[in-house]
Amino acid sequence: MYAVIATGGKQEKVETGQVINVELLKAAEGEEVTFSPILVVDEGNVMSTSEQLSGSSVTARVLGEIKGVKIDGFTYKNKTNQRRRWGHRQRYTSIEITNIVKG
Repeated sequence: MYAVIATGGKQEKVETGQVINVELLKAAEGEEVTFSPILVVDEGNVMSTSEQLSGSSVTARVLGEIKGVKIDGFTYKNKTNQRRRWGHRQRYTSIEITNIVKG
């Protein structure tokens, strides 16, 4: 059985026991977080409408906060001595899917 959840503006296909990195959540390490699924598939039985998904949920345990890869940027304008270097490193929350309940 697997489910599709939406978090941080993105959709993720998850199964029980899977560890994924999602956009930063306001949850402490060890806390339980619950997501409402968009789609649940159980041995060929697809549940996707709101009536079928009522009562279904995906539970996950927060493992901690991690950082993504460093992105380096450089802007430059010709003949004007205008240069700018910048960097960014996105923070993610690592979660482990513990339970998928179908409604």
